[in-house]
Amino acid sequence: MPRRTYKLDAEINRRAKGNEVARRLMTIPGIGPLIATAIATLAPPPEIFRKGRDFAAWLGLTPRQHSTGGKQRLGATTKMGERSLRRLLIIGANSVIIKRHVHVSARPGTWLGAMLTRKPPMLVRVALANKMVRIVWALMAHGGVYRAPVAAA
Repeated sequence: MPRRTYKLDAEINRRAKGNEVARRLMTIPGIGPLIATAIATLAPPPEIFRKGRDFAAWLGLTPRQHSTGGKQRLGATTKMGERSLRRLLIIGANSVIIKRHVHVSARPGTWLGAMLTRKPPMLVRVALANKMVRIVWALMAHGGVYRAPVAAA
Protein backbone atom coordinates (compact mmCIF):
# COMPACT_ATOMS: atom_id res chain seq x y z
CA MET A 1 0.00 0.00 0.00
CA PRO A 2 1.24 3.49 -0.73
CA ARG A 3 2.33 5.67 2.14
CA ARG A 4 -0.64 8.02 1.70
CA THR A 5 -3.06 5.10 2.12
CA TYR A 6 -1.47 4.21 5.46
CA LYS A 7 -1.89 7.81 6.61
CA LEU A 8 -5.56 7.87 5.60
CA ASP A 9 -6.16 4.51 7.27
CA ALA A 10 -4.55 5.76 10.47
CA GLU A 11 -6.67 8.93 10.35
CA ILE A 12 -9.89 6.91 9.94
CA ASN A 13 -8.90 4.67 12.86
CA ARG A 14 -8.12 7.70 15.01
CA ARG A 15 -11.47 9.32 14.24
CA ALA A 16 -13.35 6.08 14.87
CA LYS A 17 -11.73 5.68 18.28
CA GLY A 18 -12.50 9.31 19.11
CA ASN A 19 -16.20 9.04 18.23
CA GLU A 20 -18.36 7.37 20.89
CA VAL A 21 -21.04 6.23 18.40
CA ALA A 22 -18.45 4.77 16.02
CA ARG A 23 -16.83 2.84 18.90
CA ARG A 24 -20.19 1.26 19.78
CA LEU A 25 -20.94 0.44 16.15
CA MET A 26 -17.60 -1.34 15.76
CA THR A 27 -18.83 -4.00 18.22
CA ILE A 28 -21.14 -5.31 15.45
CA PRO A 29 -19.54 -8.06 13.32
CA GLY A 30 -18.79 -6.73 9.84
CA ILE A 31 -18.52 -3.09 10.89
CA GLY A 32 -15.01 -1.75 11.19
CA PRO A 33 -13.59 1.75 11.63
CA LEU A 34 -14.35 2.88 8.07
CA ILE A 35 -18.02 1.83 8.07
CA ALA A 36 -18.60 3.00 11.65
CA THR A 37 -17.12 6.43 10.92
CA ALA A 38 -19.10 6.73 7.69
CA ILE A 39 -22.37 5.89 9.46
CA ALA A 40 -21.65 8.20 12.38
CA THR A 41 -20.97 11.14 10.05
CA LEU A 42 -23.32 10.55 7.09
CA ALA A 43 -26.44 9.05 8.69
CA PRO A 44 -29.12 11.38 10.03
CA PRO A 45 -30.00 11.24 13.73
CA PRO A 46 -31.78 7.97 14.60
CA GLU A 47 -34.70 9.88 16.16
CA ILE A 48 -36.06 10.80 12.72
CA PHE A 49 -36.76 7.10 12.02
CA ARG A 50 -39.56 5.32 13.85
CA LYS A 51 -37.92 1.91 13.66
CA GLY A 52 -34.94 0.07 12.20
CA ARG A 53 -36.84 -0.87 9.04
CA ASP A 54 -37.32 2.82 8.23
CA PHE A 55 -33.56 3.35 8.56
CA ALA A 56 -32.92 0.32 6.33
CA ALA A 57 -35.38 1.74 3.79
CA TRP A 58 -33.53 5.07 3.86
CA LEU A 59 -30.39 3.16 2.91
CA GLY A 60 -32.20 1.14 0.22
CA LEU A 61 -31.82 -2.26 1.88
CA THR A 62 -35.48 -3.28 2.11
CA PRO A 63 -37.49 -5.31 -0.41
CA ARG A 64 -39.93 -3.49 -2.67
CA GLN A 65 -43.53 -4.24 -1.65
CA HIS A 66 -46.16 -5.29 -4.18
CA SER A 67 -48.89 -5.98 -1.63
CA THR A 68 -52.61 -5.93 -2.27
CA GLY A 69 -55.74 -7.33 -0.67
CA GLY A 70 -53.96 -8.35 2.51
CA LYS A 71 -51.50 -10.55 0.61
CA GLN A 72 -47.93 -9.45 1.15
CA ARG A 73 -45.59 -9.80 -1.84
CA LEU A 74 -42.01 -8.71 -1.51
CA GLY A 75 -39.84 -8.01 -4.54
CA ALA A 76 -36.19 -7.20 -5.12
CA THR A 77 -34.26 -4.75 -2.95
CA THR A 78 -35.22 -1.18 -3.74
CA LYS A 79 -31.66 0.24 -4.00
CA MET A 80 -33.11 3.68 -3.38
CA GLY A 81 -31.39 5.78 -0.77
CA GLU A 82 -27.87 6.39 0.47
CA ARG A 83 -25.71 4.53 -2.03
CA SER A 84 -22.26 4.79 -0.43
CA LEU A 85 -23.36 3.55 3.01
CA ARG A 86 -25.37 0.73 1.42
CA ARG A 87 -22.30 -0.43 -0.49
CA LEU A 88 -20.09 -0.28 2.59
CA LEU A 89 -22.60 -2.30 4.62
CA ILE A 90 -22.85 -4.98 1.92
CA ILE A 91 -19.04 -5.19 1.87
CA GLY A 92 -19.08 -5.54 5.67
CA ALA A 93 -21.70 -8.29 5.43
CA ASN A 94 -19.52 -10.02 2.85
CA SER A 95 -16.59 -9.99 5.29
CA VAL A 96 -18.74 -11.77 7.88
CA ILE A 97 -19.68 -14.41 5.31
CA ILE A 98 -16.08 -14.87 4.14
CA LYS A 99 -14.89 -15.29 7.75
CA ARG A 100 -17.87 -17.37 8.85
CA HIS A 101 -15.64 -19.86 10.69
CA VAL A 102 -14.71 -16.98 13.07
CA HIS A 103 -18.18 -15.50 13.64
CA VAL A 104 -20.49 -17.53 15.88
CA SER A 105 -23.56 -16.03 14.15
CA ALA A 106 -22.53 -17.53 10.77
CA ARG A 107 -21.96 -21.13 11.81
CA PRO A 108 -24.16 -24.00 10.56
CA GLY A 109 -27.48 -24.14 12.40
CA THR A 110 -27.82 -20.36 12.65
CA TRP A 111 -29.98 -18.02 10.58
CA LEU A 112 -27.03 -17.02 8.42
CA GLY A 113 -25.78 -20.58 8.06
CA ALA A 114 -29.20 -21.71 6.86
CA MET A 115 -29.50 -18.79 4.43
CA LEU A 116 -26.10 -19.61 2.91
CA THR A 117 -27.17 -23.18 2.16
CA ARG A 118 -30.41 -22.31 0.35
CA LYS A 119 -30.13 -18.77 -1.09
CA PRO A 120 -27.87 -17.06 -3.67
CA PRO A 121 -24.76 -15.46 -2.12
CA MET A 122 -25.58 -11.85 -3.08
CA LEU A 123 -29.10 -12.14 -1.65
CA VAL A 124 -27.61 -13.38 1.63
CA ARG A 125 -25.14 -10.47 1.71
CA VAL A 126 -27.93 -7.93 1.25
CA ALA A 127 -30.14 -9.68 3.84
CA LEU A 128 -27.28 -9.65 6.35
CA ALA A 129 -26.56 -5.98 5.58
CA ASN A 130 -30.27 -5.26 6.24
CA LYS A 131 -30.01 -7.05 9.58
CA MET A 132 -26.82 -5.14 10.44
CA VAL A 133 -28.51 -1.81 9.63
CA ARG A 134 -31.36 -2.57 12.00
CA ILE A 135 -28.84 -3.35 14.74
CA VAL A 136 -27.00 -0.11 13.92
CA TRP A 137 -30.22 1.86 14.29
CA ALA A 138 -30.99 0.19 17.64
CA LEU A 139 -27.53 0.99 19.00
CA MET A 140 -27.71 4.58 17.78
CA ALA A 141 -31.24 5.13 19.06
CA HIS A 142 -31.06 3.30 22.38
CA GLY A 143 -27.34 3.21 23.22
CA GLY A 144 -25.35 0.24 24.43
CA VAL A 145 -23.06 -2.13 22.57
CA TYR A 146 -23.78 -5.16 20.42
CA ARG A 147 -24.20 -8.47 22.23
CA ALA A 148 -24.34 -11.57 20.05
CA PRO A 149 -27.56 -13.58 20.46
CA VAL A 150 -27.22 -16.67 22.61
CA ALA A 151 -27.53 -19.88 20.61
CA ALA A 152 -30.43 -22.11 21.60
CA ALA A 153 -29.27 -25.28 23.30
